[in-house]
Amino acid sequence: MKRTLCAVSLCITASAFGQTAPATPSTDPPMLGIQWARGFDPFARGDARRSPNMTYHGGKIMPTANTKAIFWGTSWPSDTSDKMSGIDSFYTGFSNSNYAKTSDEYTGSNGQVGALTSYTGHLLDSSQATGGGNTSAILAEVCKMITSPDTSGNGYYPVYTDVPRGNAGYCAWHSAGTCNGQLVQFAFFFKLDGDSGCDPQDTSGLHSQGLAALANVSAHELSEARSDPANPGAWYDSQGQENGDKCAWTFNVPLVTFSNSVQWKLQGEWSNAAYNNGTGYPNSKGQKGCLDGH
Repeated sequence: MKRTLCAVSLCITASAFGQTAPATPSTDPPMLGIQWARGFDPFARGDARRSPNMTYHGGKIMPTANTKAIFWGTSWPSDTSDKMSGIDSFYTGFSNSNYAKTSDEYTGSNGQVGALTSYTGHLLDSSQATGGGNTSAILAEVCKMITSPDTSGNGYYPVYTDVPRGNAGYCAWHSAGTCNGQLVQFAFFFKLDGDSGCDPQDTSGLHSQGLAALANVSAHELSEARSDPANPGAWYDSQGQENGDKCAWTFNVPLVTFSNSVQWKLQGEWSNAAYNNGTGYPNSKGQKGCLDGH
């Protein structure tokens, strides 16, 4: 099942923005869990009569995420900011954090989402990066850099480019595809330095603005990939929203602490259990189902 997200006159698909897909892979994977920029909410007029909870659609989840990041773009070799080291710290500390545990209620045909993940560092590709309007281009980059994908199907490969967002209405997305016949999960991220539409407005001073923005959207996409990784889909609501979508741009506490003691300003993730029990904090619609593990 391919979920294409449309809103008013805008329809985002895997071939958006007129970019040309490479010769292989031949089929564009769907964009899932699009992290829309602030002020752009295609779900603002949802049917209030329906339950806001996500439902199960028969697919697999990710019991774990075995992550290796890819930094793609000509500017990364000379980058002296805290972004590459910070992203390394983010994925290292995500494992077994209370934040990771906000998604562990979800089960699939292959088991249950677990809080333990792994991170094996990052790779650097100094060639010119493309934007995120074409999923096949990002998958091709993953296949180029990851010559031996994780054979469990739990490999997660986030691609951080040095391409600014420009006029795109979103900050990031995740998807799935195959490299050499092996299922891989992957995600795309724009360069978010100075981008107010994708900024969590972290005032702690612990990170640069660009890193703080990347960390927040990284939390969004990884949480969604774990609970709804690939077709035919696992957990999303009647509008196609995944757990990160439903709590986007809502923050319960100033900072969330990871298992390596590094702190981040992060949005919450939707929990059906929290909503049903009235123990979550409200999302932008006032529905009390968001958790951040603080």
